[in-house]
Amino acid sequence: MDGPPVIWIALAVAVIIALPFVIEATRKPMTAKARMRAPGAFAQLSQGATHYRWYGPEDGPIAVCVHGLTTPSFVWGGLAKGLTDMGFRVLVYDLYGRGFSDRPGGPQDHAFFQSQLNDLLTDQGVQDDITLIGYSMGGAIATRFAAQQPQRIRRLILLAPAGTAPVVTGLLAFAAHTPSIGRWLMLLRYPTVLRNGLKREQSQPSSVVGINAMQEAELDWRGFVPAVWESLCGVLAKDMRTEHEQVQKGSIPVLAIWGEEDSVIPLRSSQVLRTWNNHVQTAVVPGAGHGLPYSHTTDVLKHIDSFLNDRP
Repeated sequence: MDGPPVIWIALAVAVIIALPFVIEATRKPMTAKARMRAPGAFAQLSQGATHYRWYGPEDGPIAVCVHGLTTPSFVWGGLAKGLTDMGFRVLVYDLYGRGFSDRPGGPQDHAFFQSQLNDLLTDQGVQDDITLIGYSMGGAIATRFAAQQPQRIRRLILLAPAGTAPVVTGLLAFAAHTPSIGRWLMLLRYPTVLRNGLKREQSQPSSVVGINAMQEAELDWRGFVPAVWESLCGVLAKDMRTEHEQVQKGSIPVLAIWGEEDSVIPLRSSQVLRTWNNHVQTAVVPGAGHGLPYSHTTDVLKHIDSFLNDRP
């Protein structure tokens, strides 16, 4: 009498467990055909293909931009134009697992992202005198690079940089700290979390046309959600105190720009950063949330221009 119900319950549990993995397996792979519509070019690096794009005059000083956890290099569209107007030669690229770059498996820790950045700079013949710009998780990646190779960095610009406080809380934090079921939870819940966040931002202005739709479209590609989870478990699981202290010792000029209303990396993080590097120049963009590079592009560029010209 008890046999059939037990079997059905077991089957239901098996379906629930398998469903997120099945959905992930049916997402579109990043293929050569998909890459035909990509702007820019590709570099075959040690961990896979990396999509990159140059903006601006070939003889300009080089600015390298590192994007954040979920939004690929298209996030720099508005800022890159402003930087080229300042005379910069701007390099943007997609971190592994995002945009048109490859989706290699395994941990996404600091060593993983440093290898990609080092490989790309070598491939492109970029040596030193770099203005390095990092947004959100890209701020942590950029800071680590500057701390390890200060001789290559002219200045460091950080936009709502990660590494001063936990980026996620609640269920996603549990997923990031519970490897046994964390990947399953991410595959199950993260697409809804991201879509809900994008809906809340629909009314924001943007210097990147259609950025919300492009962000949501990342969920269509196989490997994106696992990459986000690996980054939460890896590079974003560590604070950046040691690296910021090393940056100060290396005498690298640093500008940190914060959104006044950022709920992802709140403004109080600026105070933490100043305790680690009391030479950092701080700027706050009124009314800006975490999307300040594209929602408040003009304000961000004004602060960068002042920093470049040593104006308060």
